[in-house]
Amino acid sequence: MRLYILFSFLLLAVICSCRVDASQVKFGPLCSGNSSNRKRGCDAKYGCGNYGASRNGGKRKHEGLDIVCADGATVYAPFDVKLNGKAAPYKNNNAINNGINLSGEGLCIKLFYVKPDSYSGTLKKGQKIGTLLPMQEVYPGITSHVHVQMCDKSDPTKYF
Repeated sequence: MRLYILFSFLLLAVICSCRVDASQVKFGPLCSGNSSNRKRGCDAKYGCGNYGASRNGGKRKHEGLDIVCADGATVYAPFDVKLNGKAAPYKNNNAINNGINLSGEGLCIKLFYVKPDSYSGTLKKGQKIGTLLPMQEVYPGITSHVHVQMCDKSDPTKYF
């Protein structure tokens, strides 16, 4: 009986030590040409890129964080990720209506305005996910960017 209890505690210790503390995760560079993950500021016509920024005259809030990225630039895995399928930001189709669901390191995120090379599989931090779509075709004059949104719509800012 004592051996069973000792084994149970040992197993519990191993399980607990394997859990990932998502609060310690820091995203690597998300986009070629922006190794510091510079955030999108405010555009006169399109608003601001920070989490919680006002949209549609205050009728809704921005549910993600925008990281500057040039149209056609390479988008990288911000940490070791599993690719979990397509994530489309809009109901209607347009030139930038694409993205990817990612999970790993205890997190679940969506990256919008990205054409992924694949919608399934795994990637290591820094490997190519895909290419930024042509934002200027849909929003002329906006600062082109990757939109990072947590699956639970919480604020992703702390990971950058």
